Amino acid sequence: METQIKKLDYERPDEKVIAEAGRIILAGGLVAFPTETVYGLGGDALNPESSKKIYAAKGRPSDNPLIVHIADKEDLYRIARTVPEKAEKLMEAFWPGPLTMIFDKNELVPGETTGGLDTVAVRMPSDRIAAAFIKAAGGFVAAPSANVSGRPSTTTAAHVAEDLSGRIEMILDGGQAVIGLESTIVDMTVDPPVILRPGAVTKEMMEEQIGAVEVDKAMIAPDSGIRPKAPGMKYRHYAPKADLTIVEGRTEDVTEAIRRMVGETMSQGKKAGIIATDETASCYPEGLVMSLGARKHEEEIAMHLFEVLRRFDETDVDCIYSESFEESPIGPAIMNRLLKAAGHKVIHV
Repeated sequence: METQIKKLDYERPDEKVIAEAGRIILAGGLVAFPTETVYGLGGDALNPESSKKIYAAKGRPSDNPLIVHIADKEDLYRIARTVPEKAEKLMEAFWPGPLTMIFDKNELVPGETTGGLDTVAVRMPSDRIAAAFIKAAGGFVAAPSANVSGRPSTTTAAHVAEDLSGRIEMILDGGQAVIGLESTIVDMTVDPPVILRPGAVTKEMMEEQIGAVEVDKAMIAPDSGIRPKAPGMKYRHYAPKADLTIVEGRTEDVTEAIRRMVGETMSQGKKAGIIATDETASCYPEGLVMSLGARKHEEEIAMHLFEVLRRFDETDVDCIYSESFEESPIGPAIMNRLLKAAGHKVIHV
């Protein structure tokens, strides 16, 4: 299969290209498309065969549910059995935007899309290209991140092409994703609602709208036999090719520990990489250093995380040492992705 890549102007996306992409979805094909979070791999959410194709293209386990993307709030009521009042308040505050909510589904959504669950995860992205594409595709687009399962998520069309060329019909190139981390996922089938994946919409932001919101601290082990209720809860994600270790502690202690570990690694004839920030990059005289940006600009850290993990894949480093990022409001979301990428390998200093 030859994968077409169509470059689009964000302000004025080509209507003919959008219509062509929509026809591919309605015919049962797959199209990767930009959102404000990461690129998504889209198929017809109401067509079980399309969902099967998504799992196959990604190499994704079929019990890992897909998110249904909509472009009209009213479409939620066509696929959700019930929509709680708290969900409507969150919709009013954060849709369109980087928030996914889980509802009890009705019979319109096939089990192949939801990983066999009786619940459905739904999001309404704010990206203009995404919204136009979803409408052209019939209004319901199932889409996980547009990457091979287990690899870092994609924030540019070039990343998508690297992973999925030859596996899907089309990639819509809308430039760099502005957030760079997947959406927050909150389970609205329980009260109080429970955050299953942190993102740009934080616990504090939601609590301002609806009161108490809990955070699911449980990590589902790969061999637990438990069916995950949201994408990314069960399987290792975002992993670079090199072994990744996170180092936590005071900044001075962290930089000193990483310098020591890099020295030990290089003394063994291996090559080391370092994930740092603009403030600390100069602290590392050895190793391949990549900065995520300035800590005072947390949106830079989030935007560049997956990009940097992929850039390391283009090098020949054997291991990577990363600073930690707990402090900022979206620190939990950044650390969630880093911990999964590292397989929870953390050193406290």
